[in-house]
Amino acid sequence: MRVAVDAMGGDHAPREIVAGAVRAAAELTGVSKVLLVGDEAAIRDELNKHRRVSDKIEVKHASEVVGMGEAPAQAVRKKKDSSIGRAVDLVKKGEADAVVSAGNTGAVVVASSLKLRNLEGVGRPAIATVMPTLKNPFVLIDAGANIDCDARLLGQFAVMGAVYCREILGRANPVIGLLSIGGEDTKGNEVTKEAFRVLDASNLNFRGNIEGHDLFEGQMDVVVCDGFVGNIVLKTSESVALVIGRLIKSEFTANPLRMAGALLLRGATESLKTKMDPELHGGALLLGVNGVCIITHGGSSAKAIFHAIRVACESIHHQLNNLIVEELRRNGLQQ
Repeated sequence: MRVAVDAMGGDHAPREIVAGAVRAAAELTGVSKVLLVGDEAAIRDELNKHRRVSDKIEVKHASEVVGMGEAPAQAVRKKKDSSIGRAVDLVKKGEADAVVSAGNTGAVVVASSLKLRNLEGVGRPAIATVMPTLKNPFVLIDAGANIDCDARLLGQFAVMGAVYCREILGRANPVIGLLSIGGEDTKGNEVTKEAFRVLDASNLNFRGNIEGHDLFEGQMDVVVCDGFVGNIVLKTSESVALVIGRLIKSEFTANPLRMAGALLLRGATESLKTKMDPELHGGALLLGVNGVCIITHGGSSAKAIFHAIRVACESIHHQLNNLIVEELRRNGLQQ
């Protein structure tokens, strides 16, 4: 499997991106080629810092970079030789099977949508991200690709999220919840109330509405919402987790006695940190485009890039896109 990686995207590019790609090429047996796309000189400088570099690594030069703060559509159209655009082009041309980027999320979505087009029957692609809970993690979809959605689109998101959850997370019959302001089918705005009816009539394992305070109880495998709500949920959750982590650290280091107690709890805290680590899940998949596209956090480390490439390979192996098209047909939810 050949994975194109935007080597210039993210806060720590190209250092962390290259390091993650080198590890993936060395350790993932499913990878036949990792194509690092970006400033060739900068990429080779980073490759030279590694003692061993697999011959699976190949560099593809791109002279431009889309900044994190740039307007996505404008940047993609103007910067024809950007690392994001060229990485997606490799998938379009059949020279790569998947693309991974820690760069400007909007630019990745725009480039993938314009160049790869949507899968048959898909109205719009959606971002699926994995969130931790008290039990098993769940898939949140859409996490930011679509601000305004109708009920049919939400139904499509549910199908795509269910396929991803089943194939990549290993849930045989994923439980679907619709994010709303109440558990009853009469709660919510007109779109969510109609989406409830669409999902209730589908073949999915739909359990009804889920409220915000239930999100992290582990009752659902897939939670469906529009990208406006989903992105707020994602960013708020990340912020709360960061604040709690800082508060715990501050309290544990307040005095020598607490520091001693913290040492005794190190095993538990390390285990908790691992369970809450989003980088292990390999970023967010842009589901619904005619190719495999994974978007990772702008602050991604080498570990995050490694796992993103791993999930890209798993998505290709499971033929995720073919299954999405089949499930949309089975549920009568093609666009």
